[in-house]
Amino acid sequence: MQHAIVSQSEWLAARKALLAKEKEFSKQRDALSAARRDLPWVKVDKNYVFDGPAGKETLADLFGGKSQLVVYHFMLGPGWVQGCPSCSFLADHFDGAIPHLGQRDVAFVVISRAPLAEIEAYKKRMGWKFKWVSTYGGDFNFDFGVSFTPEQKASGAEYNYATGKIPSEELPGLSAFIKDDGAVYHTYSTYARGLDIIVGTYNMLDMAPKGRDEDALPWSMAWVRRHDEYQSATKSCCRKS
Repeated sequence: MQHAIVSQSEWLAARKALLAKEKEFSKQRDALSAARRDLPWVKVDKNYVFDGPAGKETLADLFGGKSQLVVYHFMLGPGWVQGCPSCSFLADHFDGAIPHLGQRDVAFVVISRAPLAEIEAYKKRMGWKFKWVSTYGGDFNFDFGVSFTPEQKASGAEYNYATGKIPSEELPGLSAFIKDDGAVYHTYSTYARGLDIIVGTYNMLDMAPKGRDEDALPWSMAWVRRHDEYQSATKSCCRKS
């Protein structure tokens, strides 16, 4: 690994120059976040019903007394033995954030199309505590652009606001909702690299000397494994096992 070796004073000068760029990026990110919050809302008129540990729940029920709801669309389809490794990588970051989200009037729920029993089995294996419900047999994941029919896989469909090839019947995403005067509104959804910001491990790697160190891999997340598989895992992302 070749890299410039300099004196402490030279390093400090370079670091201060980078700090100016970091501060400008922070200002741009704040402006982008404000623009995200300024997006118009769409009223959710369909009566979505989910299977959860406590029984049937509507989308409005998932708010759990909060006025805001963030949903992570986890790639776990009906009949899958285990969830997508990349979604599992993201999910390892959820439990610690949930108490803090609650202090800012935000509920957090994970939703998948697998039946609840399959969700519960995988959740138990992974040791997660977050709320995870099933939309099995419902339209929710299809309507929010993360589940696809066999015909859509064969011919292409819209994902991440563009039409193209669909590599799996389930793909990842995040959607946000707000409850106002009893009505539920969809405020935001993001997919693919838009999810990068919620991955604390990646943000920490970005500050390490080698960064994410993924350039030589066949795809960016080829190194990711479920957290109980790092010693021997060989499975790739997004495939049934």
